[in-house]
Formats: sequence, structure tokens, C-alpha cells
Amino acid sequence: MVKATGKGLLKTISKMGISTIRSYCGAQIFEAVGLERELVDKYFTGTTSRIGGIGLDVLAVEGLRRHRRAYPEVPLEVGTFEALPAGGVHAWRRDGEHHQWNPDTISAIQHAVRGGAPTRTSASPRWSTTSRARATLRGLLELNLPDQPIPLEEVEPAKDIVRRFATGAMSLGSLSREAHETLAIAMNRIGGKSNTGEGGEDPVRYTADPNGDRRRSAIKQVASGRFGVTVQYLVNADELQIKMAQGAKPGEGGQLPGHKVDSYIAKIRHSTPGVGLISPPPHHDIYSIEDLKQLIFDLRCANPEARISVKLVSEVGVGTVAAGVAKANSDHVVIAGHDGGTGASPVSSIQSAGVPWEIGLAETQQTLVMNKLRDRIVVQADGQMKTGRDVVIGALLGAEEFGFSTAPLISLGCIMMRACHLNTCPVGIATQDPELRKRFRGQPEHVVNFFFFIAEEVRHLMAQLGIPRFEDLVGRTDLLRAEEAIEHWKARGVDPHPPAHRTRHAARGGAPARAPAGSGARGPPRPRDHRTGPSGHRPRRAGEPRAARSQPEPHRRAPLRGDRPPLRRGGAARGHDRHRGPRVGRPELRRLAGTRGVDHPAGRRQRLHREGVVGRGAVGPPARQCRVRRGGQRDRRQHRVVRGHLRRAFFRGMAGERFAVRNSGAHAVVEGTGDHGCEYMTGGRVVVLGPTGRNFAAGMSGGVAYVLDGTGTFAERCNTELVDLERLTAQDLEEARGLVLEHAERTGSPVAERVLANWAHPGASWVKVMPRDYKRALAEAAEREAVGGGESTNLGVPTGSEEDVVAA
Repeated sequence: MVKATGKGLLKTISKMGISTIRSYCGAQIFEAVGLERELVDKYFTGTTSRIGGIGLDVLAVEGLRRHRRAYPEVPLEVGTFEALPAGGVHAWRRDGEHHQWNPDTISAIQHAVRGGAPTRTSASPRWSTTSRARATLRGLLELNLPDQPIPLEEVEPAKDIVRRFATGAMSLGSLSREAHETLAIAMNRIGGKSNTGEGGEDPVRYTADPNGDRRRSAIKQVASGRFGVTVQYLVNADELQIKMAQGAKPGEGGQLPGHKVDSYIAKIRHSTPGVGLISPPPHHDIYSIEDLKQLIFDLRCANPEARISVKLVSEVGVGTVAAGVAKANSDHVVIAGHDGGTGASPVSSIQSAGVPWEIGLAETQQTLVMNKLRDRIVVQADGQMKTGRDVVIGALLGAEEFGFSTAPLISLGCIMMRACHLNTCPVGIATQDPELRKRFRGQPEHVVNFFFFIAEEVRHLMAQLGIPRFEDLVGRTDLLRAEEAIEHWKARGVDPHPPAHRTRHAARGGAPARAPAGSGARGPPRPRDHRTGPSGHRPRRAGEPRAARSQPEPHRRAPLRGDRPPLRRGGAARGHDRHRGPRVGRPELRRLAGTRGVDHPAGRRQRLHREGVVGRGAVGPPARQCRVRRGGQRDRRQHRVVRGHLRRAFFRGMAGERFAVRNSGAHAVVEGTGDHGCEYMTGGRVVVLGPTGRNFAAGMSGGVAYVLDGTGTFAERCNTELVDLERLTAQDLEEARGLVLEHAERTGSPVAERVLANWAHPGASWVKVMPRDYKRALAEAAEREAVGGGESTNLGVPTGSEEDVVAA
């Protein structure tokens, strides 16, 4: 019990970014949903509660019912027993909790999309009422239908409505290749958008098939793990989505089990077959709205033509965050609800975690309207969307676009086995097993039919509401009211009014949350000129005359100031010509001097002062050499230079915190590091010729680090949860010596020369940091090669031409 409590507590506070128990006590990081105000005020004083509900009397009845199940009033006969009900909270049980996805709704969808429904314009299928059966907050809302509906023929056509739909961020790896590509083909056919998730995308999908189908996902997601994120990946996107958070697992990162990482998935993600991949919680990267704005700028530099999106979780304060996202120049925001997530999500992450998207969406809409920001950003709702009614209610609460995840998979044949993480999906959707993948029978037509069913149901409801254009639905909370005839004894106390009407306009008598024209409500998009060049100029877009582009600064040496926008060599990646395919030119190399903050690109013979991230955000090939100085004088121990994402780098001096973080193939040498070195590293080689900070190798699942431990204290500073500390073999010593020798030749480092001079007996001072899963994968690969049953696999070693960065 103590162990379970400690584990659960640590998980909760870690994903909230809390590091001490004292900070957790009294933090009130939760929200009460469905409890009456008197109860909350008395027993949870100060806790946020926007949805009223049940009181102590109902809680007492439920408690007594559970007690009677365990201790019946009439004792059972000796030798007999009565099993407690299974409950069915996570998986469907016949006599358990009500689930929206149950055998009836699953079979109804699959029958309809495979031709079981007469036409797309027929009455909505049986599953359309599932969200109203005491399962969702929106199920307690009703539509205020006018006396005079309009003819269906006057309503916006379905082919325009389906363009507002998108599939959820389900990665290639969590889904099979066949399922992932089928979703992309279907969404491209209807003009919607499919989402890659955080697993990258095979470059062969960027070219259209002979029959004209496109397997390229329009939305490319960028998460904290950066799995599969390359320049080619970024420029082949219509929308770049920053995974700031996810509704099903708020505060957590993604994770792909090792048994689902085959050679194909490992190649796309630049990792090792058989080794699990962990994406750290987003707050490891983004501590403030300024950090988020920095990443938005980076992505806009990589692809100026793409729409930039940020995915947020429905929680208290999400409206304020969404306003900050709009001010940070994002074009799109996703409000993800607590429902959803694949069967790979643990129960502790999808039960009592997060709040419904209805609450967060309403707050976002109202905050954006009151701050006159609604015309600067597009809002999308996501989280167990199933029906046209869900779409209409989402629009009335403020959403313009809608994400569907589980429902399209159901239409492809998913039967909700909830075994996604086990790699045993019997219908070939959530598995990488080649035999199980052969069972996949889904077709793009099934997904297309599903979305047109949804769109037709939306059209029928719009006709009943008297609204001809979908755009006119957005924010019309005056068309919503609480259901009056609630039958369930617990649902009678729930009051869904506050999220729907808590605005200044609602306070004046129930007017819509959509403010009048000119007051900041969603209307014609405000023209925006995103400037991403080194001097603030906008890069020339494809087909734009050169005369329309402003010229950069004429001088080559520019002082770097903390209040200026981050620099990129030549600004953005050149060339995103869809007709000729992706094209990335070589950016201009600049010689810079001055004080530098974060995200400094690796330019030829550039100089860094004090602090910076070398290489992160550099959109072109890394330069040959980089000098690091402090105050114009060469410093033997540079404490504030942090290496970013490069292929080969040698640094004369010490690095700051998070050296080689998420390194997936680079060879790097440095003379000391700060805290969190090699964090979440998945490949490559790192040599450290000096002391390290705390928490070295946290989350490290691939690659190897060689650390020169002169003081014998490295073991105390290393996080050994996923790695072992070993002595170097003869082959390891040879590899380490080669890197140190190259480091000495390129940088002239006296530290490297001293290490080489004393190389006669180096073994006792060197420590090899070896991830356990990576070691196992190496052994399995060697065994396959020995018996001749497998091909040689690249296990984290850089391939192709290697570019070098030298910090001397």
C-alpha cells in the first residue's frame, strides 16, 4: 500500500511539474466536476468547480451501496460466495458501467460505413444518440430550436463541412502502417486533415500514388521527443502542431513499447529496433509562453507556408493560455478533452484526469472574445467526437474545427479490444506484427462514408436551427439550454449552465458568447504578417515576385541582443514547392558577434558568448566550425554553452545543462557537462572528458556515453533507472580514443592532449553508460546476424555524410 501510494503520488506531481511534497500539499491542482457548491466550499475550500452536481446525500447512498455489495445483510451459506461486480470502468462489461463505445454502437457504425445505410443523406445512424445516454456533459444540453426551420437545400453542403474535420494525433508506431496511411488517404480525398502524431512520416508518402491518392498527412506534429522530425518532415506539412499537452494524459509524454518498434518504425524515428521510446513531459521544454513562442517561431522558419497549431488540455485557465498562444503568433489552437486516448494509456492516466472539452472550449471562446483575440486564431475541439450533434454543440461553444480519433478507427474495423500497447490487435490496426497486419480490412471509403454521415447529421441540425452557414454557428450559446427532463437520479443535480453562458454578454440576459462584429469575435481573419528573417523580413513565398520581398540588412556583422527575435542563417528554409516536391536550399552563413541567448544556429566560424543552444533550430546543414569565446578572450572552461541537435560536434570547454538531450545519432565530445546530460538520448556516441552534473542519462534508451570519471563520483550523479555503468572493453577504448584524438586535432584542446598523453592506463577512470534495452537490442541483432537470419541494422550510428561542428 505504501509503495503503491508513493508511486502514484510521484507520478501525479511529476507530470504537474512539482518537485517537492511541500509544493504539492495545498496546491489544489485538481478541479471538482459534478459536486454541489456547498459541498465544495465546506470540504474543498478554494477548489475550482464550474459544474454543479451532487451533494453529501447522493455520496452517502453510493457509499452504502458499495458497502452492501461487500458485506451483504443476509450472510451467505458456508462454502459459498458471490463475486463482486467487475464494474467495467476501463473495458466494456455487459453488466458494468455504461460505455459510449459498446458492441451495439460499434456494429452500427461498421455496418453503416460498409454500405449498410441506404444513402449518406439518410437519417442519422443508431450511434448518434450514444453521447446523450448519461455519458457526457454535452448530453445534458439541448438545442433551442426556432419555430421556423429552413429547408435542408439551403444549408451549406456536406462537402464543405467535412473540410473542418481532422483525425487525431495517432502516431505511426502506435498504429500499423496500413491503418495510418488509410486515414491519410481518406482525409485527403475529402479535403480534411490527417495527423501524423509524434512518430514521423515515411518520405515515400510525400509523392502521390499512381491513382492520384495522397498518403501524406497534412498535419505534422512536433512533440517533446522530436521523433522523426526532420526538415523534410516539416516542409511537407500544411499544419505544424506543437504537442503542448494531450487531453487523455494531461502532463505526460508519449511512450511506444519496445516490442512495437520494428526496423521500419526505428528507421523513421531514427532510433533502435526493439528499444522503447519515451517522449518526456512537455514541461521539460516549455516553461513559459516565451518558450512556446520561440518554438512557434522556429517552426515558422522551417515552413513559412504552414499553419502553426498548439494543442492544449481542457483545464482551469486554458483560456488564458490560449490567449497567450494567439499573442505568440499561433494560427490555430486545439482544446483536447479528457476523453479518448488509445488502449495504450494506463488507467491512472485516463480516469479522473482532465476535464471535458466542453468546459475548456467555452472558457477559451469567452476569454478570446473578451480580449479581442478571437479573429486571430482558429479553435478546434478534440476528444471522443462521435456524432453530428457533438459537432454542432462544439460549434455553438466556440469551435470551428473538430478532431476525431477513435471513431475513424472504429469505421476501419477496430473492435475496442484495448490491447494497443500489447501489439496483439486482432484486426491489424494497432500492431506492428506482420501476421496481424495482414488482417487489416479497412478502406479509405469507410472513413469517407463516416465523415459524410457526420456532416449530413450536422446539416439536418443546422436546418432545424435555421442556420444556413456553419460559420454562423460558432459561439452561438443562445441556441443551447440545459436539458429539463433528466431521468437519472445522479444527473438531476448537474448544472451545465456555467460553461455555456459565463460571459459578459450572458450576464445581460442570455445573449450569445459570440460578440458583435468589431468587438473581437470570430469574423474575417485579421491579416497577419509573420516575420521570420534575420532582420525581421518575411521570406519570399513560392511564386511571389522577388520585388515584393524586403531586403535583409546589408552588413554582415550584427550585434545580438536579448530583445531581438532569434536569428536563423538566412531566415527560413528555402523552397516549399509542392509541384516539384520538397526542396531545402543552403541558408546563408553569417559571422556574428555579441551576446547570445537561446537557439543559436551553428554557423561557420561563428562565436558564442556566455550562453546559447548550438544547432537547435538551424534549418540547413551544420557548419564546419564554431568558436566559443567569453568577452573576446578564449576560455578553457566555458560553462554556459549547450550543444543542440547536430551530427558531429567537438567542444573545447564545458557544456551547460542538458547536453546532447534527445540525441538520436550524433557523435559529440565535450570537456564537462551540467545537469541532465544525455537526457532521453536514443542513439549516437557521447564522450565527456570531465565532471558531470546530476541526473546524467535520465530516460536514456539508446546510444552510448563514455565518461572520464577522474574523481570516482560519477556513479552518484548518474540516473541508473534505465542504464548500467560498465567498464570499457578494448573495442570501446579504441572508439573513445578515436573521438578524443579527433577532438584534439580539431580544437587543439589541452584537456584532450592530456588525456591522450596518459592513455597507457585509461581503463580505471573511464565509465561506459549503457542503456539496458539498447544492450539487449545489440545482442539480439548480433545473434540474428550470426545465424544468418536477419539483415544488419543501423543501431544509432550516424549514416551518410557527416557534418562537423567544432567549438574551440
